Amino acid sequence: MRILLIAGFADSVLPFRGALIRALVDSGCEVHVAAPGITTVPKIGKELSLPAGRLHDVPIARAGTNPLSDARTLLALYRLMRGMRPDAVLPYTIKPVIYGTLVAWLARVPRRFALVTGLGYAFTGEKKGLVKRIVHRLYALSLARATKVFFQNPDDDQLFRQLGILPASVPSVVVNGSGVDVMAYAPAPLPSSQPCFLMIARLLGDKGVREFVNAARKVKQEHPQVRFMLAGWIDENPDAINQVELDQWVADGLIEFTGRLADVRPAIAASTVSVLPSYREGTPRTVLEAMAMGRAVITTDAPGCRETVIDGENGYLIPVRSVDVLTEAMARFVDEPELAARMGARSRQLAVEKYDVNKVNAVMLREMGVSMAAQSGSANG
Repeated sequence: MRILLIAGFADSVLPFRGALIRALVDSGCEVHVAAPGITTVPKIGKELSLPAGRLHDVPIARAGTNPLSDARTLLALYRLMRGMRPDAVLPYTIKPVIYGTLVAWLARVPRRFALVTGLGYAFTGEKKGLVKRIVHRLYALSLARATKVFFQNPDDDQLFRQLGILPASVPSVVVNGSGVDVMAYAPAPLPSSQPCFLMIARLLGDKGVREFVNAARKVKQEHPQVRFMLAGWIDENPDAINQVELDQWVADGLIEFTGRLADVRPAIAASTVSVLPSYREGTPRTVLEAMAMGRAVITTDAPGCRETVIDGENGYLIPVRSVDVLTEAMARFVDEPELAARMGARSRQLAVEKYDVNKVNAVMLREMGVSMAAQSGSANG
C-alpha cells in the first residue's frame, strides 16, 4: 500500500507520528509524508529511514485565513496526489484533514482516512462566530468524503455527530491519543527538593496557561519555595499569550520559563507533578509522557483531558477555568508529599496499559486494513 500522511507542521512528524510511520513501513507500506518545509528538516527522512523522494514540501498556513494561500494548498496537494497516486491518505490537524481529505476525493484516492487530533481555536476560542461556521462547514464537506475518521477521545466523536459534521454513513474509531513510547519515557525518581509543578504546552489561552500562572501566584503566597516550570512557545494563533505578559510572569518570579524543549524528559524528571488546565484536547501528548515517567497529573474535566486521569488515583480532575480548585489541588501535593509517589506509580501503570504507542498504532493499522508487523514487546512498568 502506498500511503500519504499530511501534516500541518513538519516538526510534529517525528514526535507525534514517527512510531506510526515506522509501523506502516515495517508492515510493507510505501510511506510518503507531506508538510510545509519538511524537506528542510533532513533528520525526519533519516530517522524514519525513508528513501529520497518520500518527503514532500507543501504550503500549508496552519493559522492563516487567506483564501489565496489556501488555494495554493489545495492545488499543491492535488498535483502531489495525482502524481504519486497513493492508495490511501492520512491527514491530521485541522487544515490537513479538511483540505487533504477533500483533495484526496477529487484526486480519486481510494481510501481516505482522517485523524482528528483536537478541535482547535474554532471550537474552544472566545471569538468563534464566522470562523466557527466556516470550519464546521468545511469539516462537513470533507469528512463526508472520508472512508473512516479517527478521533482521540469519545467527546470529539460525539460532538461531530451531534453537529452533523460527520454523517452517519462514515464510520469512526476512537483511539487512545497518539500514544507514548513507554520504553523511551521510562520512570524517573521524584526530585527530593521542594515540589515542582510543570506545564508543557503551546502558550495559548485555551491551554490554561493563565490559570496555571494565577494558581502559582496563589500557592506561592503560602509556600514561596514551591517551583513552577512552564515549557512551550508562543504560537501563531489568535489565542496566543502575549510576549509582554510572559516576560512579566518571569520578572515577578511566578514561573521558570524554559522555552521550547527538544527533549522534555529532563524537565519531567525535574518535576513532581504535571499540570495541564486545558479547555479541551484531543489527548494531550505531554500528559502521556509525564504519566509514562511516573508523574501525577492535574488536568481538567474536559474532553481529551479527563481520559488521562482517574480522579484521586493518578491525579486530580478540576473544572475548566477554575484557578481556585487548581490551587487547592496543587496545595494537596505540597501538604501531602507522599501523594506524588503513589499517584505517579499509578500514572505509569495507566500509561503502559492504555497508552503504549504500539497498542495505539496496532488499532490504527488494523482499522486501515494494514497487517501489523511484529512489534517489539511493551514495557511492563
